[in-house]
Amino acid sequence: EQIEESLAGNLCRCTGYRPIVDAFRVFARTDDSLYVNGALEGHSGQFICPSTGKPCSCGLKPGSEDEKLKTNRCSVDYCSPVSYSDTDGTTYTNKELIFPPELLLRKLTYLCLTGLNGLKWYRPLKLQHVIDLKARYPHAKLVVGNTEVGIEMRLKRMEYQALIYIAHIPELNQLSVNEEGMEIGAAVKLSELMKVLQTVSDEHAPYKTSSCRALIEQIKWFAGTQIRNAASIGGNICTASPISDLNPL
Repeated sequence: EQIEESLAGNLCRCTGYRPIVDAFRVFARTDDSLYVNGALEGHSGQFICPSTGKPCSCGLKPGSEDEKLKTNRCSVDYCSPVSYSDTDGTTYTNKELIFPPELLLRKLTYLCLTGLNGLKWYRPLKLQHVIDLKARYPHAKLVVGNTEVGIEMRLKRMEYQALIYIAHIPELNQLSVNEEGMEIGAAVKLSELMKVLQTVSDEHAPYKTSSCRALIEQIKWFAGTQIRNAASIGGNICTASPISDLNPL
């Protein structure tokens, strides 16, 4: 699972997913006994790595001086908290990447920015604002994660008069489950959808959730975690890309 999660979204469809995953399993450490087995020690007492056949330190014995030194260094350099988040009161280490707390505290406002060649970029906060902007710019593109429109503008040299960012419209972010099924807003992120689908699959009978499980399996291979945190279900469907991962479902 760790290999598949790390490779998600970085595989070539031409080669195929399974051969690449199988190849990476060769490099995965799955049997710790290989690294602590005394039979792998050379004549000089050095540990012989089962991967390279050469002396290395990957088989340090628990309790050895080298292992103690490594543990002590880790507890001092890596595990000690160095910062504090005012937003939720949690501590984090200097090795972790977090979302800037200052941005979490910032209040959202209506934005209008002007770019190259007169491009207008809007960030409305109400559905009525979106309707008014579409009336003013009929050919404006609605964007959420910009994962597809960004490619069109950068690689295909497509130009748009206006872009309307709709990720903060409450009506488009609704995600609810009822007796008749699920209601999914067009701006719901793929990562959020995946969590809800998993919950529904766990709480209901398999014959009722076959479509949920199919979507979960497909989203798992949809790009990487960062892209899934930005891309929306509505954007993926409305773009109607011939290589779309979700439209066939």
